[in-house]
Amino acid sequence: MSPRGRSGWFTSSYTNSSGSCVEVKFDARCVLVRDSKDRRVGQPEIAISKEGWSSFVNVVGGL
Repeated sequence: MSPRGRSGWFTSSYTNSSGSCVEVKFDARCVLVRDSKDRRVGQPEIAISKEGWSSFVNVVGGL
């Protein structure tokens, strides 16, 4: 993942040139996920527990 400015949001290195992907931000309490195409303030974000994120990454990594 590569950093996007100083906001703390990251996008996958697999993101295509159109930017169609999700962005991730590691917070002290959880992992936040949002649509990379709409970065306006107030847009939806999904909050996932750190344990849930770890499980997700392990499952996806095994595909």
